[in-house]
Amino acid sequence: MKKIHNNLNIENLIKTEWFNQFNEEQQTEILFGIKSDVDVLVYAKTEFNEYQMREIRLGLEDNLDVSIYAKSEFDYLQMDQIRFCLEKGLNVFPYINPNFKNSQITQIRFGLQQNLNVSIYAKPEFDKNQMEQIREGLEKNLDVSIYANSKIPWQEMREIRLKLQKESTL
Repeated sequence: MKKIHNNLNIENLIKTEWFNQFNEEQQTEILFGIKSDVDVLVYAKTEFNEYQMREIRLGLEDNLDVSIYAKSEFDYLQMDQIRFCLEKGLNVFPYINPNFKNSQITQIRFGLQQNLNVSIYAKPEFDKNQMEQIREGLEKNLDVSIYANSKIPWQEMREIRLKLQKESTL
């Protein structure tokens, strides 16, 4: 077992006051990490709740670069989406932004999975519904620049997209 400091390894450290600073659920995640033989000190921090700890642990267990999302400004749902992208080998790094909600990251992931130019809509000013309309337009090879404007409500975007789709099939 790896030495941490003052000749303490993680198994001895959990017998100290250090371990008691965490609530029961956080302690459980730390113990799961020890059992999985991952570096629990990456996530054994009071700034992470048990759900964030779980997402980081799962990434460590899959040998992912969790440093991309192991930050307290990401909630566990955002972490989950980023971890999923990393698992699938998607280059989500340019689009990692704590201002994105998990549903927005999902739309970015869907676009990356389709090899779309997500930079067109991977902007915090677009809500998830607007992102979806732009993504769907890109999937149909439409000129989304006509409606890729955050001031246009998603319902109007949909109408424009459907009109463009209809015109492209004529």
